[in-house]
This record gives sequence, C-alpha cells and structure tokens, in this order.
Amino acid sequence: MAGLQQTNSEMILLSWVRQSTRKYPQVNVTNFTTSWSDGLAFNALLHSHRPDLFDWNAVASQQSPVQRLDHAFSIARQHLGIEKLLDPEDVATAYPDKKSILMYVTSLFQALPQQVTMEAIREVEMLPRHTRITREEHVEVHEQHFSQEVSFTFLLSPCCSKVVVSLST
Repeated sequence: MAGLQQTNSEMILLSWVRQSTRKYPQVNVTNFTTSWSDGLAFNALLHSHRPDLFDWNAVASQQSPVQRLDHAFSIARQHLGIEKLLDPEDVATAYPDKKSILMYVTSLFQALPQQVTMEAIREVEMLPRHTRITREEHVEVHEQHFSQEVSFTFLLSPCCSKVVVSLST
C-alpha cells in the first residue's frame, strides 16, 4: 500500500509542477527523470512562485544545464532554506535518478504554495502511458469536500502532507 500511496504522491506532485511551469514554453515536465536534466524545470518552478528572485530570460537563454541547475539549487538554498541535496553534474545526465529528483521536488513542494487544480491532475492522467504513472500503481484518492475545494492527504516522505486541490468552476 505504501508504494501505491507514493505513486499517488507522484501524480499530485507532477500535476503541481506542470501547473506551476505551464507559462514557460521551454519547459514540459512529463516525468521525474529526463524532464529535469537541463535545469529549466527547476528554475521555472522557482520563478513561477518567486519571480522576484531572478531574471528568467537570463537563466533560460545564457547558461549551460549544469549552470542552470546550480543556479536553481543555490536560489532554493538561499531563499527557501532547501539544502543542496543534488549535484548539478548528477542531474545533467541523459537519465537522472528518479528518487533523487522526487526528493528534491518534494522539498520545493513543501516550501512553495501547494494549490493544484483538478484540471492539472486530469492533464497528468492523460499523458502518454510511458511518461506517467502506470494504471496498476494508481491508487484511489480519499476526498473531503470543503465548499469549492477538495482536500487530498498523501504520503510525500516519512511524514504526511496535505494539499488543497481547487475545483474549476
């Protein structure tokens, strides 16, 4: 059951990332491996919530993947208190370690606003099968209705976290 809960966490986390980075045309996060290797996704995620911290265009157009990754990890450490858990050289590969990326993105998730729309979740469910969670791993989400919001509780790490998912009206 813990594996199923983790898979559900991945779907919600991927929905949050995609929703947060939607306005960045160079970024298309479909997984927790190859979508992160150029450093753009980490920077877009940070910039979408904290645009005051850096100039997106300067980072996106003038730096190498390792420099972009180092930039994102440094910004997260300085301004969000998230330790540099990853080495840029380990992420700027053809296939970065999924568990390491998940751990770091979870840290960002816990430090940044956590609203996820139902539309973003449905979008992740519609991703091609090879880029999303397999159906066998999918778990039913327990819902509690509060006016126009659905509250999801899921396992992100050793502790439980709560995410508010807004319904589109």
